Amino acid sequence: MTERVFSGIQPTGVVHIGNYLGAIKNWVNLQNEYESFFCIVDYHALTVPYEPKELPERVLELGATLLASGLDPEKCTLFVQSDVPEHTELTWLLTCITPVGQLSRMTQFKDKSQGQAADSIGAGLLCYPILMAADILIYKANRVPVGEDQTQHLELTRDIARRFNNIYGETFPEVQGLFTKTARIMALNDPEKKMSKSIPGSYIALTEDEASIRKKIRRAVTATGADPNTIPPGVANLFALLEAFGGEEDAARFREDYQAGTIRYSDLKEAVAEHMLAELNPIRQRYHEIIADREGLKKILARGGEAARTIARQNLHEIREKVGLVYQ
Repeated sequence: MTERVFSGIQPTGVVHIGNYLGAIKNWVNLQNEYESFFCIVDYHALTVPYEPKELPERVLELGATLLASGLDPEKCTLFVQSDVPEHTELTWLLTCITPVGQLSRMTQFKDKSQGQAADSIGAGLLCYPILMAADILIYKANRVPVGEDQTQHLELTRDIARRFNNIYGETFPEVQGLFTKTARIMALNDPEKKMSKSIPGSYIALTEDEASIRKKIRRAVTATGADPNTIPPGVANLFALLEAFGGEEDAARFREDYQAGTIRYSDLKEAVAEHMLAELNPIRQRYHEIIADREGLKKILARGGEAARTIARQNLHEIREKVGLVYQ
């Protein structure tokens, strides 16, 4: 029996190459190995300030980006979270058995609530890890692709599933993480920080035009140190980008040049740009084709939502029976 995998991504605006290399490219591979459910988690986007009029457009843009990157609706189920209300019903059932203390110890909650008065913090920020757990458990997923910063959420999901199984009987499988090694991409203009859309000039958008990409790569920080055995963060970041976009041989050659003190950073940046554009140009072209057919895009997402909801509805009926919410 093929194992089932679930993962989600928030429609919070720009999708940059860090998102692509860290998650989306991995999804494209996973759809060929697992029964895959990939979700645009718009409910999660509500936990921070946002513009309601912009959210639908961001959902469509993200859907087009995912399809352009290689997700195939014939191989995976791609859908919008809010099209499957069973997610939120299960969230409530799981909230009732999840200790507040466990939620308040979550690293992301502590980070995002830092500096805020307790009476100004939305309950959604505290409880959204339960929604993350429900996203996974409503499909009885066996596997979840996770990065190093998400292991705490995976552990919480397992804790919640075990607690539910102990109280109501065996229902959810033991969820396992898929830890795929991915490049850690840093900000181009501040390689001590992770690439982020909140740092102007730090990122390259997945659908950015060629001239802009070349310009940003040329301006990437390459500050060097005196020790040839210690590669500065900016240079290491360029090597990581080169390797991630298929330039392993070039990366090895430039590393040798660095060790020998003969490296030309202009040549390194040109190689990074060429390998990156070879992969990103087709994605950008497909993106514009997909987003131009908005009705077709909406139909793809709607079909995914219907397929996901069929499974979610069936599983939720079993769950409702176990907690005593089905009346004969």
